[in-house]
Amino acid sequence: GPSNSDRAGKVSLLKKVPALKDGDFTLAECTAILLYLSRKYNTPDHWYPSDIQKRARVDEYLSWHHANIRANAPKTMWIKVLIPLITGQPLPAEKLQEVMEGLFASLKQFEERFLQDKAFIIGSEISLADLVAIVELMQPVGVGCDVFEDRPRLIEWRRRVEDAVGKELFFQAHEMLLNIKELSNIQIDPQLKEHLTPVLMKMLK
Repeated sequence: GPSNSDRAGKVSLLKKVPALKDGDFTLAECTAILLYLSRKYNTPDHWYPSDIQKRARVDEYLSWHHANIRANAPKTMWIKVLIPLITGQPLPAEKLQEVMEGLFASLKQFEERFLQDKAFIIGSEISLADLVAIVELMQPVGVGCDVFEDRPRLIEWRRRVEDAVGKELFFQAHEMLLNIKELSNIQIDPQLKEHLTPVLMKMLK
């Protein structure tokens, strides 16, 4: 989240996570970080293909993702767990319903436009597009909104992503998300609550 510390400003101009510091070089935004790491460490070609058209398909998905899947999926976690934890007040059920409707519309486009009948988003191999998509879709799952339910094509795609990444690594990477409900038992500093409550409520208006 946001931080006003000078130290945070030295890592990210936006003073927020995710952020990367590589020597004297700093970088913010998760997609930019993934692309930087894939180039720096010369990762296997399938992650961000050298083929210009395949790479363009990854870029196309990443551009679409921000205004669609990412615009809705993380809100489920905020609505069901984080905002009630910080504000002490549950949000109306219709707010979650509104977010889920937007997410379902995005999932329909995801299946029909991007996934189609392919194994992965850009073809027969996993790419950064699949990695970005799956991380976002595991957030609703962690709070009890199973977006994969009754979507066999999406279920099969998730299984293939798990297999490609490795099941152990996949669940290790998503462990915190899948146990996010446990946060409801922690105590939040009253001053932090007072500071964050109006910000969070405004965010979801």
